[in-house]
Amino acid sequence: MTQVTDHGGGVHSIKVPIPDNPLGHTLVHVLDTDRGPVLIDTGWDDPHSWDTLVEGLAELGVEIAEIHGVVITHHHPDHHGLSGQVREASGAWIAMHRADAEVVRRLRDTDPAEWLRYLTTKLAAAGAPEDHLAPLRSARDSGRMRSLPGLHAALPDREILPGELLPLAGRHLRALWTPGHTPGHVCLHLEEQHPANKPGLGRLFSGDHLLPGISPHIGLYEGPQDAQATDPLGDYLDSLERIGRLTPAEVLPAHQHPFSDAPGRVRELLDHHEERLAGLRALLGQPLTPWALAERMEWNRPWEEIPFGSRNIAVSEAEAHLRRLVKLGRVEAVPGSDPVTYLAV
Repeated sequence: MTQVTDHGGGVHSIKVPIPDNPLGHTLVHVLDTDRGPVLIDTGWDDPHSWDTLVEGLAELGVEIAEIHGVVITHHHPDHHGLSGQVREASGAWIAMHRADAEVVRRLRDTDPAEWLRYLTTKLAAAGAPEDHLAPLRSARDSGRMRSLPGLHAALPDREILPGELLPLAGRHLRALWTPGHTPGHVCLHLEEQHPANKPGLGRLFSGDHLLPGISPHIGLYEGPQDAQATDPLGDYLDSLERIGRLTPAEVLPAHQHPFSDAPGRVRELLDHHEERLAGLRALLGQPLTPWALAERMEWNRPWEEIPFGSRNIAVSEAEAHLRRLVKLGRVEAVPGSDPVTYLAV
């Protein structure tokens, strides 16, 4: 099956595989410009992923050395992982929003042992059981730590500013800051007539912000030195509403498939999150830690089947929802509880 799709108007996508991941692939978009091809995202840092990207470009008659630039929707390794290798092979610039560039820099600059100490402390405060914490303590104390994705990600050399028209020769691509999935996630609005003359305002490269059949993960991105508590779910919902006011002819996401009716999909996601918040508040009729709440939340498989690392991500998502419920005045932390528990009010 071909890995390359022609979307018309000098826009193509390449299915770049994500190893051992149910998402299967990242749709790396290739945008023709008057100064050479520009990639929107690059895919996971893996030899097979790299070979697929290079082969897909070759099918388009493009050598990797011809890539002029890379625009990153967000810092996750299935989007930003190959950016450094692309830059080494081509001299391309890499652009990213400042908030995600700071996450990349923090991951690169922080000692892995410090990250493990921070993660262990956070999970203990969230109510994680000792059998989950023990492997983290063992890895931290032994120094035998598996490399975490993103520790060696490329630092961008250009900053994406919210609302700016990116300097791409012959194209009109506007950056829209859509935090939530990550602090610096951006959607990219190609403000040009659809090549098939579909009604609507151009096309939207939506990254992971707006997907046709998935609600993206919303978790926490604080580091060891951060003191301020964020509200990523609130940020995501606000960003969705702003995107919902656009009427692009087509949405080109980074996973799954292109779709139309962006406002309709936004309404579905807003309704989904309101229902989920109501369901979590009902669960909090009894005091629960973030870990205990995550155990009771609905996932794509039973909690017992969720892998070790994915449980950390699930707890992060539970905490993001708790913060939103607290901000809305629907839930409060139980005074004096250790680990902290939350209760509906």
